[in-house]
Amino acid sequence: DLQRPIDKRVYKGTQPTCHDFNQFTAGAETLALLVGFSAGQVQYLDLAKKDSAGRLFNEERLIDKSKVTLVKWLPDTERLFLASHASGHLYLYDSEQPCGASSPQYSLVTQGEGFRVFSCKSKTPRNPLLKWAVGSGPLNEFAFSPDGRSLACVSQDGVLRVFHFSSMLLQGMMRSYFGGLLCVCWSPDGRYVVTGGEDDLVTVWSFAEGRVVARGRGHKSWVNAVAFDPFTAPPAEGGGGDGQGRGDAPEDPPSVTYRFGSAGQDTQFCLWDLTEDVLDPRPPPPRARGDPPPPISIAGGLPRSLSRSNSLPQPGGGPQISPRVPPPVRFATLTLRDPPEKEHKRYHSLGNISRGGGGAEKPPPGGGGGGCRGSLDMAKVLGTALCPRLHEVPLLEPLVCKKIAQERLTVLLFLEDCIVTACQEGLICTWARPG
Repeated sequence: DLQRPIDKRVYKGTQPTCHDFNQFTAGAETLALLVGFSAGQVQYLDLAKKDSAGRLFNEERLIDKSKVTLVKWLPDTERLFLASHASGHLYLYDSEQPCGASSPQYSLVTQGEGFRVFSCKSKTPRNPLLKWAVGSGPLNEFAFSPDGRSLACVSQDGVLRVFHFSSMLLQGMMRSYFGGLLCVCWSPDGRYVVTGGEDDLVTVWSFAEGRVVARGRGHKSWVNAVAFDPFTAPPAEGGGGDGQGRGDAPEDPPSVTYRFGSAGQDTQFCLWDLTEDVLDPRPPPPRARGDPPPPISIAGGLPRSLSRSNSLPQPGGGPQISPRVPPPVRFATLTLRDPPEKEHKRYHSLGNISRGGGGAEKPPPGGGGGGCRGSLDMAKVLGTALCPRLHEVPLLEPLVCKKIAQERLTVLLFLEDCIVTACQEGLICTWARPG
């Protein structure tokens, strides 16, 4: 009932910045909610118990004084949760344990490239149980893989780091094309990680192969939120599935493998399709060392890796070839992407670094040292597996690209019957799914 809130609280002196419900324990008897704040505290509330005032963690700000960027219950657990901060630190809490009356003392447990993990030294159990120092600059977002075993973190230093959570070992890394990474999500089968950030791009990274498989260009400013659509995901192997989004007749377009969305500071919502030819391109024939790359033949049609509707030829890579037009998608209140009337000025990232040849080779401002050792120098990683150049991976075009708000978009959520977005104006909107 949207007219009668279950609970309403007004906070003074600090603002709520993030929250998370415990889906594992949620029921008629308990509804556990975590709320993170701009001054560093985390509040635990049980909205099913009206008389509960809740518990406050880091109340005296002895653990961390910086803004809480994300709180998240550990998958399928009753008591454990993680909180990330603008300090670049990530803390593991037990909701049943107290925080100490003095600043915690830590001992180093393990470390690797760009991260360190500490345990709390205490004779009696107390929070935080563990502390991660990840990258340099704020830790903007993290996400657990669908099986709960891996944790993907994105930081202001522009690096995606994926950890095996229980052993705290680094499983893979990826560097943004430019600037910080702001958001991250996993595909429903845990095979791919998508990130968005200050390079105005969405980047698809293969967890199994440890490489960037595609980038998507459609936003005109920073990408604040990315999310996979679990209801158009491919059926599990051997599971059959209902064939949603898949063509039956031979003349139908090839099957859509994955679909995800993104929302940005340009107030635009984009919908993307990841197809099989992008994820598994045919390898080029081996070339002798020193041979020039073969020219693209227009008569011979598109290279296979660029033949689908959402894969565009890369700029500067030979003649510009128009891809096949995608089939029309009915998006109720959202229409298909309008033809661009004029090139939008890119106030961030791509426009600024693509001018004056070689600008992209420069490291982003402030991207150097600081924080944990291992902040990746852009001049050294551009063109490597950590950060391929734009022409080295397929470039996706959005299936839908629509301005849907007046203020920057901050939230994107796919539900079975609708898509939910929220913006900094405070509006929460529901949209009809593509028909």
